[in-house]
Amino acid sequence: MADVTSNVPRHHHAPRKRGAEFYTYFALIFIAALPFSTVQWGVSIVQRRTLNLRGPLARAWAEADRITPLLFSL
Repeated sequence: MADVTSNVPRHHHAPRKRGAEFYTYFALIFIAALPFSTVQWGVSIVQRRTLNLRGPLARAWAEADRITPLLFSL
């Protein structure tokens, strides 16, 4: 007996276009994350005694980039 389920066609979802609403939320989250990432960056400098770290803008961008898609996936 042949197993016909092994060759099931797989549909690849096209990446969603990010609209104005996505970028609005991204900007708001980015701006809200800036003070916290600046404090976190300052604490990291004191603890590790080095400036060879990601800066506050990169940290805030990463947070916004992590949180915003979560909002739109719900």
